[in-house]
Amino acid sequence: MHLVYPAVLSALLFCTGLYGVLARRNAILVLMSVELMLNAVNLNLVAFDVWLSRTAAETLHSGQALTLFTIAIAAAEIGIGLAIVLAVYRNRGTSDIDRLRDAAESPDDDTDDGPGRDTAATAPDPGKAEATA
Repeated sequence: MHLVYPAVLSALLFCTGLYGVLARRNAILVLMSVELMLNAVNLNLVAFDVWLSRTAAETLHSGQALTLFTIAIAAAEIGIGLAIVLAVYRNRGTSDIDRLRDAAESPDDDTDDGPGRDTAATAPDPGKAEATA
């Protein structure tokens, strides 16, 4: 088998995953697209390992070892990613990435007493406090 066939398939899988990461708004679909990209990399690793093992008499099969390592890392990434998505969904009620970005705290919230704020201008007037009490 030629090296071109798995390389082209891997490129198509990677481009499909990249499109999914850039175009999707749902966090779970973004995680699935990342997995698709990792599988494209795994396919490339195994294809090049098979292609290079034909020339060497004693091979270490490092491409296949790296593929097993990548699969283990991807499983851990999906577990942690899904836990984060579920926690965010429970707190915010949505897993839409654009809505989560809009709902994030902005740096100019009123709860921030940073060094740039004038505390004298925001202090309440003592006369008004006595009138309302």
